[in-house]
Amino acid sequence: MLNTVTPKDYEVPQPPNDGISDMKFSPVADYLAVSSWDNNVRIYEVNATAGNATGKAIYSHEKPALCCDWSKDGSKVISGGADNAGRCFDVTTQQSIQIAIHDQPIRCIKYIDQTYLVATGSWDKTIKYWDMRSPSPVLNVTLPERCYAMDVIYPLMVAGTADGLVQIYNLGHPSTPYITRQSPLKFQTRYISCFPSGNGYAIGSIEGRVGIQYVEEKDNLTSYSFRCHRNGNNVYSVNAISFHPIYGTFSTAGSDGTFNFWDKDSRQRLKGFNPVGTSIPAATFNRNGTIYTYAVSYDWSKGFLQSSSTNKNAVFLHFVKDGDIRPKPVRRN
Repeated sequence: MLNTVTPKDYEVPQPPNDGISDMKFSPVADYLAVSSWDNNVRIYEVNATAGNATGKAIYSHEKPALCCDWSKDGSKVISGGADNAGRCFDVTTQQSIQIAIHDQPIRCIKYIDQTYLVATGSWDKTIKYWDMRSPSPVLNVTLPERCYAMDVIYPLMVAGTADGLVQIYNLGHPSTPYITRQSPLKFQTRYISCFPSGNGYAIGSIEGRVGIQYVEEKDNLTSYSFRCHRNGNNVYSVNAISFHPIYGTFSTAGSDGTFNFWDKDSRQRLKGFNPVGTSIPAATFNRNGTIYTYAVSYDWSKGFLQSSSTNKNAVFLHFVKDGDIRPKPVRRN
């Protein structure tokens, strides 16, 4: 089915029955994992040549599924939920098992390729590292506040907490932060995405602003922030930031129902897209950056009063034009 707002975008069949919380593509093939507030994680096979997708598997948490990721070899999907549990689904056997547990919901989950460990960030103010073969964490790290956002590009891990702090870890020494700093943004952290180069990260907030930050202080002289996902006096949350795996350019998607492509080095927007009609709570590129997938569903940014049983829940595939995402020359003064 085609999206009537952007006609060339394909609507994935059999979408979740409630709001979509996270989406991740497999690192080895065009399989897409989608976690949802309907407690389920769905896996779709995307056929880029035919421009369509097919549902392949589904597994459940006991409460809303809040985050998901893939193992390095694409054989397993991991997820965290409001049931305080982390789960692992084996794509081959179609079986899921519990691999992690916290005292509060798991907001973020990441598979660390180089160590074969899973990192879970929770509202219980901890990050735990798990060997999926063991019921106990390998390491338990205390955070200053609840974990709201987290990303990993080995050896860099960056976590954003509820008090506006950013904890930067060198995963060679994961027990203590390499650097702790205040977010460059005044309002609540919504999303963090590490640069593919591993020397920095982008951080988005609920006030329609993104910060481009470098890990080392000597590089941080070139850090900056910019406004986005705003319409006049209306300010919208930045819900997703995804870096293109080839070019290092990136996307943002927000509560205003738009997504944009950006070049952090030339500091310019590469391409803006028309609103899709409701919030975009999650979005990401596939492994070679030829497909950008985005979710359409209510993101609760305006609270319960704006929620409705008629809210659309959908996943769309946008087939990326190279000219829309390719970096532009850095402008010189």
